[in-house]
Amino acid sequence: MTTETILYICIAGVISLVLALFMYGYKTKYSKSLRWTFGILRFITLFSLLVLLINPKFKSETYSVEKPHLPVLVDNSASIAELEQTDNVSALLDKLKNNSALNDKYDVSYFSFGNDFGELDSLSFSEKNTDLSKALDATNALFKNETAPTILATDGNQTLGRDYEFSSATYKNAIYPLILGDSTTYTDLKIARLNSNRYAFLKNKFPVEVILVYNGTGSVRSQFIISQNGTTVYRETVAFSENANSKTLNFTLPASNVGLQKYVAQISPLEDEKNTTNNTKQFAVEVIDQATNVLVVSDIIHPDLGALKKAITANEQRTLTIKKPSEAASLLNDYQLIVLYQPERGFAQVYSEIKKLKKNTLTITGTNTDWNFLNGIQQQFKKETSLQTEDVSAVLNKNYSTFAVTDIGFNDFPPLTATFGELRVMVPYETLLDQAINGFETGNPLLATTELNGKRDAIWDGEGLWKWRAQSYLQHDNFQEFDGFIGKLVQYLASNKRRSRLEVSNETFYYNNSPIKVSAQYFDKNYVFDSRAALNITVRNVETDKRTKFPLLLKNNFYEVDLNSLPAGDYQFTVSVEEEEIARDGSFTILDFNVEQQFLNANVSKLKRLAEKTSGTAYFPMKTDALIESLITNDSYRSIQKSELKTVPLIDWKYLLALIVLTLSAEWFIRKYNGLI
Repeated sequence: MTTETILYICIAGVISLVLALFMYGYKTKYSKSLRWTFGILRFITLFSLLVLLINPKFKSETYSVEKPHLPVLVDNSASIAELEQTDNVSALLDKLKNNSALNDKYDVSYFSFGNDFGELDSLSFSEKNTDLSKALDATNALFKNETAPTILATDGNQTLGRDYEFSSATYKNAIYPLILGDSTTYTDLKIARLNSNRYAFLKNKFPVEVILVYNGTGSVRSQFIISQNGTTVYRETVAFSENANSKTLNFTLPASNVGLQKYVAQISPLEDEKNTTNNTKQFAVEVIDQATNVLVVSDIIHPDLGALKKAITANEQRTLTIKKPSEAASLLNDYQLIVLYQPERGFAQVYSEIKKLKKNTLTITGTNTDWNFLNGIQQQFKKETSLQTEDVSAVLNKNYSTFAVTDIGFNDFPPLTATFGELRVMVPYETLLDQAINGFETGNPLLATTELNGKRDAIWDGEGLWKWRAQSYLQHDNFQEFDGFIGKLVQYLASNKRRSRLEVSNETFYYNNSPIKVSAQYFDKNYVFDSRAALNITVRNVETDKRTKFPLLLKNNFYEVDLNSLPAGDYQFTVSVEEEEIARDGSFTILDFNVEQQFLNANVSKLKRLAEKTSGTAYFPMKTDALIESLITNDSYRSIQKSELKTVPLIDWKYLLALIVLTLSAEWFIRKYNGLI
């Protein structure tokens, strides 16, 4: 407390004493004992009230001891079981949990990782992928400003994410890998990677790239074969040596039949191979009769055009061509969707042909758009604008129901550039993205879709889409989120298929180490999305005839189910709505590929480099006791005594308020008892 506050408290005490003496010591008719009693109670009451008005502040200092953290990250992927290391993991956890000296020194916390990262509950060693970089990044974020040496129990074999060895550059604490698996090198031939298109066009040829790797001594020869339904469609003899231990094969296969075409790639195993699982890999290609052709008409060069081309053609079922207005007018009949990028007067003939052919369109406007021309050439939307521009951001309309769409992080995207003015859509429409300026929604659509007399159109009022695609990559480490959003928009606009009350979306085939998801949308009789419906999917395995029923869960404006629990095989499914006679049938194939079975041993050298870069040390399971002992005796990791200074105002002290209530109540009861009230 300051000297000034102490002075105020003294003055408050004097004032309280003077008032109490005046009330009960000067010309009072009460007895002496009552005068003293009432005087003391009144003094306490008045003094307490005045002190509350002064509200002095008291400082209190508390001390606490904070132990260093010790996160333990355990690999829960299937490769741990394949390498027969589950017992070593259990032994490690038992030793860590039962070592009192270690637990006295450290605040130990346990996490598991595979596809995802989370607190350790139980271990199944069934995760189909390993993302070590995600686990290290998450741990680094959790203990960013803490002393937290990290035990990493893993085989070091990563199947997802960035290379974890390079993620160590941002890791602030030492990593102590416990290497699960041996360093013995076995003779092995494997298909390290197989790349092929997901789609191919009928009567064309599609490329296949295969990378074969040999580990061993001496020279060997083997046969690489690709077969379909037991028939060999490609064969090649390959030779390897210690120096030439990898081969890349590039060839094409014919797309002769429409539909899903499944293939088996195999490199014939050597006699002394320990792991032959990685000698075989299944893959599939869906052969389609024709592609969805998209034409972009633009009279300017802009980065948006490149972003659109990359996003649209990310799906191999689609092709995209960019033409100037003077070249495009005679070509429109060859395309299912026309993208009009920043139209101006040179687009007049294009608009005339679009009206004649009733082509679906996506209009993207920006600073180079001639709105006077655009307002007169079509009647779907209008904008009274000036030469001024403004930055506009996007807000997803979660009630949009024309097709299923998820939020890909629109709130974090940089603003687009549009001309100043109000956009008015003159026909029935649905807003997909609302416009916002400086965080406030304007009520104007940024992206809206219309459907009238079987013709589908969209207006996107803003340029700078290339920045959105770049930001999406920074957020997700890939372009899939943004490309998927553009793909759904193009898929809707390029189709004239009549809308039904139950729409189902699924892939023709999945790999069983990837998400297997089926989504659906259900609409009421007025074609308004119904979020109260109960949807189920019944899946039948074609080979075993086993039927399994799953509920579809509501997710924003669509329903979705994850079928990752299903084994590999061919499936037929029916999506139905409870209490409604509405259903949709379909089929898909799950291809068997367990990437976690491809490894023969631990990646010892990489884990040792990770330890060195973070000032840690790598250990094998038989040295677990040495790891624990080194952590216990390491003086770099010490408990820290922290002091916390708190300033507490007296008005927060509830006991003083209770004292005031108590003194006033006591005075009232004494008066009542003596008949003075």
